[in-house]
Amino acid sequence: MRRLLSAGALAVVLTIVLAPAASATPPNIPSASTAASRLAALTVRAESNHSSYNRDLFPHWITISGTCNTRETVLKRDGSGVVTDSGCAATSGSWYSPYDGATWRAASDVDIDHMVPLAEAWSSGAYAWTTSQRQSYANDLGGPELWAVTDNVNQAKGDKDPAEWQPPLASFRCTYARAWIQVKWYWNLSVDSAEKSALTAMLNTC
Repeated sequence: MRRLLSAGALAVVLTIVLAPAASATPPNIPSASTAASRLAALTVRAESNHSSYNRDLFPHWITISGTCNTRETVLKRDGSGVVTDSGCAATSGSWYSPYDGATWRAASDVDIDHMVPLAEAWSSGAYAWTTSQRQSYANDLGGPELWAVTDNVNQAKGDKDPAEWQPPLASFRCTYARAWIQVKWYWNLSVDSAEKSALTAMLNTC
């Protein structure tokens, strides 16, 4: 005898079917209030040494475990149903990009974004670091520095700070500001005045 689903059970089934692909969130994103206090603690000064920046000064991607490098590790961490080959390359899965709300089913459509871009970090204090410190920064899985996002959105962001670029998905800007501030605070990087003003405004959307 065929059983009929109750309205509640049917709603649960529909929710499961219609729900967007699950996505992981990078760790250690502070609350808005904590982010605000950390932003207040950051040194405010103009960026410097930008002309001496070279991406090669931040070695990445490095091997994290077995045959998996940093990019592949983030793709596995932040994707849903990710299948990899023997070399750790993702052959299938889905990735939700929080910057624009798009979901992708090919890893080639996904970039791993440095929340605080390498050039921005350099001009905010990383020019004085050792190569080992810059390598640790460029491959940092312990905080909200690395995000799996739509490739052309990442390319549009480039090296811009929040005074120059913000995620097209406005509802994500609170989280974006909290993550940006955490990275700058943890790595003891400075902010410039326009950047601080933009971050403050973004926190006010939380």
